Amino acid sequence: MEARGANTGGDRTDVLAIGFGTTVAMWTVGYICRVPPALAPSWLLLLLLCGCMVAGGFVAGRRTPHSWRGGLYAGIVSSVLNLLILGSLLTGSSPNRVVPSALWWIPGSILVAAVLGVVGADMAGRFNRGRIRRIDGAAAFAKVAVAATFLLLVVGGLVTSKRAGLAVVDWPNSFGYSMFLYPLSRMTGGIYYEHAHRLFGSLVGLTTAVLVLLLQKGDERRWLRRLALIALLTVVAQGLLGGLRVTGRFTTSQSPADTAPNIFLAIVHGVLGQVCFAMIVSIAVFMSTTWRGNATATARPSVSTDRSLSVLLVALLILQLVLGAIQRHLAGGLMIHITMAMFVFVLALACGIRAWGMYKEQPRLQQAGKMLTHGVITQVVLGIGAMIFKGIEKDSLEPSALSVMVRTMHQAMGAFLLAGATLLMLWTRRLVKPAA
Repeated sequence: MEARGANTGGDRTDVLAIGFGTTVAMWTVGYICRVPPALAPSWLLLLLLCGCMVAGGFVAGRRTPHSWRGGLYAGIVSSVLNLLILGSLLTGSSPNRVVPSALWWIPGSILVAAVLGVVGADMAGRFNRGRIRRIDGAAAFAKVAVAATFLLLVVGGLVTSKRAGLAVVDWPNSFGYSMFLYPLSRMTGGIYYEHAHRLFGSLVGLTTAVLVLLLQKGDERRWLRRLALIALLTVVAQGLLGGLRVTGRFTTSQSPADTAPNIFLAIVHGVLGQVCFAMIVSIAVFMSTTWRGNATATARPSVSTDRSLSVLLVALLILQLVLGAIQRHLAGGLMIHITMAMFVFVLALACGIRAWGMYKEQPRLQQAGKMLTHGVITQVVLGIGAMIFKGIEKDSLEPSALSVMVRTMHQAMGAFLLAGATLLMLWTRRLVKPAA
């Protein structure tokens, strides 16, 4: 069998993946703890963030051969990435001016993260006893990119559910501030949801760019390198669409006379985000050790049926996502969305059960089948819940917290189903072959 890819990224790709993964975990914790109005105490948030850093160092010490240096490197990577949001704590009273103490905060934050990473790695060393289950750094980094992108979709779904898409009136600035220097104290109400969405978008963009660099540097598959570049361009386009959805044109003005919010771009932005997620999931599959290795394909006479059904499912899910975006943003086409949901439910359930039950010797296919089976049932329940809340809050100016949660989960589960269908589509081509 021909080679399916080289070792991408060199000897430090593993700690690079752990550092980025630690940052994604920290941002997730920070976002949840700061969601208004239930704000967690600052001491609890700080404790949880430090715990994430120690955990990252622990993973580096346990799953890499770099000993304490792995924790050190992972901590430094994570702290450098966290500079994207540290500026929100260092901004003065005037836009884009940082306080003098930033000269101490920036190197201090890097030093603290490095120390905590070393502490975590040292703790892991006491458990390892010479045994290290080393991770594939490139494959792990791709999984981190998947996690970061999915998190961005959830955060974006909250923006729509809270009707906060226009809470920040300008772009790429935020009320005249650089996006990375907007004061944390002003991130309240809808501004928090919209501005946090922009920050998460920057993290996903940076993560995707690094993923592309890793592939360009070390993977021999030209088609995969091109796919990664397309994914990066899609992420960049997503950022532009998200900004132009707010302003309608390229302008930094905060005046309503200079902006023209575009609801059509909001729909395109929402759908393209899901497609981008499917692309990142595909890249993660192609970078996995199972895809690049010598896994034995299972012979089945029904392989053409499974492959065709999986492609049809992906296509219908994308169409359903378009209908769902129209419903969320324009409150139209509900009956078409429900009708299409019935077709998607039957097809997803059939694909899921077939993969789950027919390929017991292929764990990857079974996992995809379980994702689809459980996911589509959950999605139907969430969809019914979303319709109920839509009727109850028809004349309400502010959606309830439970309504926001259900609608956001419904949107996120759509992305989850698309990921499952994408996995099934790809693995039926790698792990299944026609019977002789």
